[in-house]
Amino acid sequence: MVIGDRLRELREQKKLSQGDIEKRTGLLRCYISRVENGHTVPAIETLEKLARAFEVPMYQLFYDGDQPPKLPNLLTRKSSEDIAWGSTGKDAKYLNKLRRLLGKTDEDGRKLLLYTLQKMAR
Repeated sequence: MVIGDRLRELREQKKLSQGDIEKRTGLLRCYISRVENGHTVPAIETLEKLARAFEVPMYQLFYDGDQPPKLPNLLTRKSSEDIAWGSTGKDAKYLNKLRRLLGKTDEDGRKLLLYTLQKMAR
């Protein structure tokens, strides 16, 4: 599918002119024409503007059905919050307690603790 053809099809279904799209998006009519004729490939931000102008969800710019396409059974990935140590559970409580105690420790005490931990890590 050529995105320009799909955009023209949606615009004509909504009975909008390129001028109407220009007013709704702020994009120049000549740019809209270049996209529809396949001379220019729009950026994602531009496609978002066009989807708002057509008053359709973004997936409909790429998909012809009424409902979003069914996604294949993809592996679920953990978010960065799930991966980060100390973000939840007992680890978070431990990290919070460690922060409080280190905040109460003077500079010499922190240096001594850091030196000791470095020695233990080796």
